[in-house]
Amino acid sequence: MTLEGLIQKFVEEKEHKPTSANDLLDFLKRGYIQGKLSFVEYRKLMQELDQRGATIA
Repeated sequence: MTLEGLIQKFVEEKEHKPTSANDLLDFLKRGYIQGKLSFVEYRKLMQELDQRGATIA
């Protein structure tokens, strides 16, 4: 999955655009925990969001 794909899934599920990289980070974490993403996809997207300023808590 690409970052664009993650944003699209976010919009489909939440019915609004993410307001920050942190919104996407939370969405990504939940998707991984629910088994919707492989570890490789999760790690790749985590790195990309980190580069875009997401705060990993």
